[in-house]
Amino acid sequence: MPLYMDIHIVEAEKLYAEDVVKAHMKDLSVQKKYGVIQRKYWVDTDNKRVFCLMEGPSKDACHAVHEEAHGMTACNIVEVSEDEFNLMLTGKSKNDMAFTDSGELDSGFRTLLWVGFEDFNRNYSHYSSELNQIISNHKGYLIPQPGTLTFGLFNSPVNAVICAVTISQLLKMIEDKVEYKISIITGQPLEKESQDLFSNSKTKLTWVKYLGASNHIYLDLRTKNLVMNNPDAPNISFNTMNILDGKDFSFLEKLFTILNEKLSNPKFGIEQLNKALGMSKATSYRAISSLTGMSPNRLIQEFKMQMALDLLKNNNHSISEIADTVGYNSSSYFTHAFKNRYGILPTSYWK
Repeated sequence: MPLYMDIHIVEAEKLYAEDVVKAHMKDLSVQKKYGVIQRKYWVDTDNKRVFCLMEGPSKDACHAVHEEAHGMTACNIVEVSEDEFNLMLTGKSKNDMAFTDSGELDSGFRTLLWVGFEDFNRNYSHYSSELNQIISNHKGYLIPQPGTLTFGLFNSPVNAVICAVTISQLLKMIEDKVEYKISIITGQPLEKESQDLFSNSKTKLTWVKYLGASNHIYLDLRTKNLVMNNPDAPNISFNTMNILDGKDFSFLEKLFTILNEKLSNPKFGIEQLNKALGMSKATSYRAISSLTGMSPNRLIQEFKMQMALDLLKNNNHSISEIADTVGYNSSSYFTHAFKNRYGILPTSYWK
């Protein structure tokens, strides 16, 4: 039977957990009529949100249960995979309501950790399993992803940050040519416009992947605050990490959108970027360099190279096609730029 998760954004002045419990009991009383099984739910009283995890024959059937039981219908419902479903079942619950390990209401916030690791000499392919093991050792759950991407989901932001530091220390010890990025985002499983679980957090991780400097740890301000406000957290230094707030992510989104739209245009450069951003040359330089650690010109080139790496990984395109896609007039010019950036020919990346 299909698996679903929904989000309810409550319009009332306040949301009380007791009222959600009563609503859930009403769901249980009518769910059999629609072939639905309620499995677990999360209550966020601060942001007046409720998340429900269930099995059912269709989205309409899940919607009908809520509508008949109490009228508090979901503003979004998405189908989830069995792996995602099982991930959300982890943790404590009482009569289907989720609680944290400390016994407090579980508001549904989870911390996602993404590790991007490039081993250009192919001497450390075994590190993929090592990274997975480190995530598991820090009580993280691996999120299956296509290719070699490493995603971990943590109930504790403290564990996620400690895990990131541990991974960074391991990768810094490698003397060969390797590059990595580690990013951490804390968010809830669904938003009103989400297409799948944690899509908002995953989108932010994507911006960091393409627009952040290598060999750094990036994390959102929410994660940092959660760690610092946890009295049981060990002493963690954030001085060497890049902390991103809401304004930073808005700017990264704008940058990513512009660069992605202009990716194949070989004439797109700093002047066009500044115009699209609506910024002067000096303002654009300050904003981009302080946030990404790169000049605007280097950011454009780095974005092209990151996109080229993704296309090379797919191994479905010729060098000429990749060059055209990332905005180079000729495959030879692209090959030269790629080797200058990564130290190997793009054809060597396939080997």
